[in-house]
Amino acid sequence: MAGRWIETWEPEDETFWREKGERVARRNLWFSVLSEHIGFSIWTLWSVMVLFMGPEYGIDPAGKFFLISTATLVGALVRVPYTFAVARFGGRNWTVFSAVSLLVPTLAAFWVMEPGTSYATFVAVAALTGIGGGNFASSMTNINAFFPLRRKGWALGLNAGGGNIGVPVVQLVGLLVIGTLGASHPRIVLGVYIPLIVLAAACAALYMDNLRPVKNDTGAALEAVRDPHTWIMSVLYIGTFGSFIGYSFAFGLVLQTQFGRTPLQAASLTFVGPLLGSLIRPVGGRLADRYGGGRITLATFAAMAAATGVVIQASGNASLPVFLTGFTALFVLTGLGNGSTYKMIPGIFHAKALARGLDAEAAAAHGRRLSGAAMGLIGAVGALGGLAINLAFRQSFQATGTGTAAFWSFLAFYGVCFTLTWAVYLRRPAPVATRAQLGYAEV
Repeated sequence: MAGRWIETWEPEDETFWREKGERVARRNLWFSVLSEHIGFSIWTLWSVMVLFMGPEYGIDPAGKFFLISTATLVGALVRVPYTFAVARFGGRNWTVFSAVSLLVPTLAAFWVMEPGTSYATFVAVAALTGIGGGNFASSMTNINAFFPLRRKGWALGLNAGGGNIGVPVVQLVGLLVIGTLGASHPRIVLGVYIPLIVLAAACAALYMDNLRPVKNDTGAALEAVRDPHTWIMSVLYIGTFGSFIGYSFAFGLVLQTQFGRTPLQAASLTFVGPLLGSLIRPVGGRLADRYGGGRITLATFAAMAAATGVVIQASGNASLPVFLTGFTALFVLTGLGNGSTYKMIPGIFHAKALARGLDAEAAAAHGRRLSGAAMGLIGAVGALGGLAINLAFRQSFQATGTGTAAFWSFLAFYGVCFTLTWAVYLRRPAPVATRAQLGYAEV
């Protein structure tokens, strides 16, 4: 693809941003959101397909949790190469390709989704849907390059939130099909997405741009890998995004397995949490822009621990209304935390550059360079948190018949994330550069 290439891009220059940059950046943002949205829907497709898989499929709850875990794992792993693909091929060009590639798992699922198909085939097709998870990494890396530091929290939050909404949307499509035709027509869900994939690819080809200044930088990637803040933020992102995607995959199965909900009853409840978590993600970015990413992230983990306590109590008492209340709160809080943690990433590297004595322009360039490299790794590790959640549920249900043990492990991890956020980014006294990164300056 030849593509449309922009040769010069200076978003930190206020005149450039006002006269040209903002308009172009916003246009690319909207169509990036569309493609990423469809990618998330395909990635989480099996959270819906398992609701259609009744006794005639011969797959027990543990087998279904393994299916969704497979999709989660592949989605996490492909995020790393997708991150570097933007600079190699161009943001527009890669968005077109990654959108078109979603036809492969969708058509494969359409072909095999019926009783009698072997379990190994289902696992292979679930793995294929994982490529939809890679769209997030390439999209975030691309949009990060388009916007100035002062607008990254809003832009990245909106981009990610719009993509995340793909999760509840595919679940709503599944609900509509189950509610009107019953649980024996999964192919209709897949048929809905085939033209949408083509639409997303066409819009990217027609309306998006490639940025010539964005280059793959092996040195930046290695520097990001060596920087301890990359790994600290990876742990925090496991707590926020890992929770969001893990719960999104597992929620319907938990309702069916632990509370005996029918496919229609589960589908009618499953989409609410992911929808609220997706919608509030830009709010988390906006709050981080205003009050500091560290402060918002710290408060989010405290609240997530409290909500998990409510879920544990409800799980033990078999109280579905209280369980739903606590679980929905968890989704909302993961959305807030997703926005605030991603705002922290470019701010960290920008502040470290300032602390090294670089001037404002050089520090901004350095921040974009390292944060773009770090985002792919952080996004991949964070998505692996979703795999851990699904495997924890699988083990918990196999051992005890409920998800309570899994929730206790999640509560402990949120405590670790809270402590890590406070100790590294908000504790006083702290190094000036560290404090500036996440709560005492613009970030």
